[in-house]
Amino acid sequence: MVADKKDNKLKVVEGMGKDGKLKTQNPNKKNEALFLKLDKQGNVLDNFFSNFHRQYKDPTHFQFFKVPANLVEGMSALLQEMLKQPENPLNKETLDKHRVFSDEISTKQTYQPIDESRIDWKQLERLGVTRETLEKTGSLDAMLNWGKSPVLIPIAPKFDEVTLRTDARLSFREIDGKLTIAIHAVRKSPDLDRPFFGIHFTEDEKMSLLKNGNAGSILNVEYSGQTPIPAYISIDKLTNDLVAVRADKIHIPNDIKGVSLDDKQMQSLKDGKAIYLEDMMSKSGKLFNATVQINADKRGIEFSFDNDHKQTLKQPNSESGKQEFAIPNKLGGIELSEDVRNQLKAGETIYIYGMKDREGQEYNAYVKVNPEENKLNFYRWNPDKSNAKEVTPDNASKTQVAVNSEGKTNEATKKIDAPLKQGQTKPTEVQEKKKDEQKISKPRIRIK
Repeated sequence: MVADKKDNKLKVVEGMGKDGKLKTQNPNKKNEALFLKLDKQGNVLDNFFSNFHRQYKDPTHFQFFKVPANLVEGMSALLQEMLKQPENPLNKETLDKHRVFSDEISTKQTYQPIDESRIDWKQLERLGVTRETLEKTGSLDAMLNWGKSPVLIPIAPKFDEVTLRTDARLSFREIDGKLTIAIHAVRKSPDLDRPFFGIHFTEDEKMSLLKNGNAGSILNVEYSGQTPIPAYISIDKLTNDLVAVRADKIHIPNDIKGVSLDDKQMQSLKDGKAIYLEDMMSKSGKLFNATVQINADKRGIEFSFDNDHKQTLKQPNSESGKQEFAIPNKLGGIELSEDVRNQLKAGETIYIYGMKDREGQEYNAYVKVNPEENKLNFYRWNPDKSNAKEVTPDNASKTQVAVNSEGKTNEATKKIDAPLKQGQTKPTEVQEKKKDEQKISKPRIRIK
């Protein structure tokens, strides 16, 4: 909330316009959808005040206050009354409790993404990884923000004359001031029987990790030479590796996707337990239900849709109720990250490349949930743009998937025994020759 010292009237910040002017709304329930809601732990708050200070010659004319989103109307009336006598000791104490000191926020040390100029691209090239690969898979942005690649990346490191080909998640790490690449290799299964930083998992913890990917409670990890630290522990679902994150590094929000949490729900999340929330609002404006839990690998909230609580897409104010469709964990052999599944369940379109048909050949396609028919639709072009036509999958792979996965043939492909390659629509010279040889060698039987 913001008050201009000219009139001391409280308004709710909506954002900043393209002209740099502060956009505000009256603190009414009907305007709640327009309010700029900020996570005090996130750098968006710092970015807002940095922009604010750049745009305004005298930002001290504005006072900012923070209040819970669901209490805006009542709190605005209370604070508005106190602003009439701000120097009253009781009023000042309450106002300062809710006041946002923008100078302190804007000048404090904040999280910084990786400067791209520090990347040793030659090191990545020695692994067989190019910038194009990272960009195409959506991995570069995640890695520049100190995260892992959201998908497995094919790597091919060389050891003397031997090349090792495998898949791994990649991330950047800083060692002695130098940025280097970290390789998170795929394990066959998580090793829960060996101690993990001094922790011997109980049978219940093992069961929770295998079922939900999270330990379900806060455990004390013992790093070398340090006292035990409370932490959340989860399984990296792409690599089967165990991941721990300090509990004090995880912020528990007051509300999740528009659903306000009560004290019991917040405490359950804080303790590492899962809670089920209904009628959350996606970015696209659709309502959905999901199980919510702290995930150490994601370093925050994880949304999951199991058999008991299937992912639900609902149109707000619709009379038909729910239309359910469970988003798969894999599609065409490609492991879908939680972010990708969340995008799909929210009705968004994603582009997946490198999927494999039943014969093991790769193909690419745009994918989107069809809630009316409870299925995934595949497109050759982005269906969110005009003139998009549905096809399974994209145009370059249409014939290949029809032959390899669906058993269909046309005149050009009906005699091909080997699977078609990606984008192939007719026999190669070798396949054509084999096809002619089969015609010659086939015995002719005459029936009278």
